[in-house]
Amino acid sequence: MRLDRFIASQRGELSRNDVKELCRKGQVTVNGVQAKRSDMQVSELNDEIAVKGVPVAYRKFVYIMLNKPRGVVCATRDGLSQTVLELIPPELRRRGLFPAGRLDKDTEGFVLITDDGELAHKMLSPKSHVPKTYFVRTEYAIAPELVNAFAEGLTIDGGETCLPAELRLSDNEFECTLVLHEGKFHQVKRMFEACGNRVVCLKRTRLGGLDLDPELPLGACLEIMHKDVEKLLAR
Repeated sequence: MRLDRFIASQRGELSRNDVKELCRKGQVTVNGVQAKRSDMQVSELNDEIAVKGVPVAYRKFVYIMLNKPRGVVCATRDGLSQTVLELIPPELRRRGLFPAGRLDKDTEGFVLITDDGELAHKMLSPKSHVPKTYFVRTEYAIAPELVNAFAEGLTIDGGETCLPAELRLSDNEFECTLVLHEGKFHQVKRMFEACGNRVVCLKRTRLGGLDLDPELPLGACLEIMHKDVEKLLAR
């Protein structure tokens, strides 16, 4: 692979022209030797490549855990609101990133950002039933009988029937944990509205078998290690 193509594919904030200029300034090395030409051929698997002394490691795909704040939209671009991609720091940006699934604009929590289309398809396929876990706070106290109602599969507005969901009550009667195995439009809010209640706070805390890092601040993100990626599909 050409050196400029490799670096641009792994460091999304750098274009091929940027790499050419960095090579001209002697700021790119291949196996410890300054690269004089940006079009030189390199092995992405075997050569040690660095920009300004910082190694550029080859990753076929990247997987990013974002703790989405309210007011940010799950889209690659939007003319009015800030998007989740705008929260990705330069060192993690690369071409082809997109949010694998959506959260409402006023919902917080775990959003996966990746460029792995196959994994995203598996996660989002209705046949996969990958669980999504939410923290929910409601306007009114949550009636205990909703545990069975959610487990049996609620019928919401429009006559849609939801798959069985797991509702876990907490010591606070206004708060609960909800596990869904599908992703209908505004589903959590519509489920509680069908029961005469209203969601006032919603946060996704888990995707598949992978928890949102409790120490990750709102608006921040971190790269998911490949050993943890398979947890995203855990049922």
